[in-house]
Amino acid sequence: MFKFAKTAALSALIGLGALAVAPAQANATGLQFHGNAGTVTVQWGGGYRGDRWHRGGPRHHRQACTPGQAVHKAARMGLRNPRVVNANRNVIRVAGRAWRHGRTAIVFARAPNCPVIR
Repeated sequence: MFKFAKTAALSALIGLGALAVAPAQANATGLQFHGNAGTVTVQWGGGYRGDRWHRGGPRHHRQACTPGQAVHKAARMGLRNPRVVNANRNVIRVAGRAWRHGRTAIVFARAPNCPVIR
């Protein structure tokens, strides 16, 4: 009985040592299991994709507001026939016709999501 326990402890120690010596991938998020011919590889993270590391989740890096986005937002706000009147590095001015108010203009900032200034 003592010989069996000693053999089991030694084999567990060798197995844990082999796992510690094996090269590990430096991934950050997500747990994936891959199996092939009786072996199972556990991978933690997204991994390297193309030219950069990918951490798994969707990331949307929005740039500054474009004149097209400002015109689209003005149309959704109810401006009829919206068009860009003036655009510089800080603001985009969109003019059009509002219901019952005649001609009007909306000024958007160049920040993401086109916030309305006036």
